[in-house]
Amino acid sequence: MLPTLSDNRKIGIGLTAIGVFFLFLGIILLFDTVLLAFGNFMFVIGTTLMIGTSKTIKFFFRKEKLRGTTCFIGGMIMVLLGWSIIGILIEGFGIINLFGNFFPIILAFLKRMPIIGPFLSSKYMKKILGDEEGLPLYSNKGN
Repeated sequence: MLPTLSDNRKIGIGLTAIGVFFLFLGIILLFDTVLLAFGNFMFVIGTTLMIGTSKTIKFFFRKEKLRGTTCFIGGMIMVLLGWSIIGILIEGFGIINLFGNFFPIILAFLKRMPIIGPFLSSKYMKKILGDEEGLPLYSNKGN
């Protein structure tokens, strides 16, 4: 049984997905500034709706996350100024610094979603993700 999600979280998931889609589309279409800026905007708004305003501020402005936050916001500003390629590279570095240890948790969350979950749990995706026996975070090995 899937946990119920609040309306804000559902909208946040949708906006984050749309933001990632527009970022991907902006990169594919030779770093289109408008698509990248729109994707950034939707991603930030969606993330804020998913976890809440205060938790978003606490997450981005913790002392250990300050380098990632600076790169992420700096990259967004570079994209808005028209320096799309450099902005996306700086932004990518910021995202890796911000969410680097968070990717397994995001993957576990996505596996519980109705349409995405079965796709990510397929044997082919497990080979790509290197996730044959489940996430190490939730394994019972050694316990």
